Amino acid sequence: MAKRDWLREGIAVLSTEGSQALTIDRLCGRLGLTKGSFYHHFGGMAGYQAALLEHVEKVGTQRFIEVVEAETDEPAAMLDRLLELVLAAHEDGLETAMRAWAQQDPQVGAMMTRVDQGRIAYMESLWLRDRGDPDEARRVGQLLYAIHIGARHMLPPLPQEELRAAYRLLLDRLRGGTDP
Repeated sequence: MAKRDWLREGIAVLSTEGSQALTIDRLCGRLGLTKGSFYHHFGGMAGYQAALLEHVEKVGTQRFIEVVEAETDEPAAMLDRLLELVLAAHEDGLETAMRAWAQQDPQVGAMMTRVDQGRIAYMESLWLRDRGDPDEARRVGQLLYAIHIGARHMLPPLPQEELRAAYRLLLDRLRGGTDP
């Protein structure tokens, strides 16, 4: 079994059961593999957690940016595409689980801080390239991200179509339009 299979299983455990369920025994049991295989790939739980955090950051942030950067170089279209990709991604509780874990583990907290700052900075950079106002760009990046995080934490979470409509309304207004 490949290293990525262990990481995918870790994401599944985190998403459905939370960080307290992320144990070597649980992972081995779910995958039907021995602890020897786990230790071969990661050396121990600390190595696994570091690899898992890196993987989560890549699949939850970097892959979206790579797609957007590859498809267009027009800032407004890039921001629109980024929001569509994020909305289309299957949200299975990982983001919420990571934030809960970050409250208990400083290493995870540092990673989530870096992720949050990177996501905001990327949206800010797109708005800045499109509009040229650094203060406005910072606020727009923060606002879009706050909507994203807040919508995931509402009970029940805001449905994708309603979140899409909220983004469209906000961006249309910010870009000078009046129609929602």
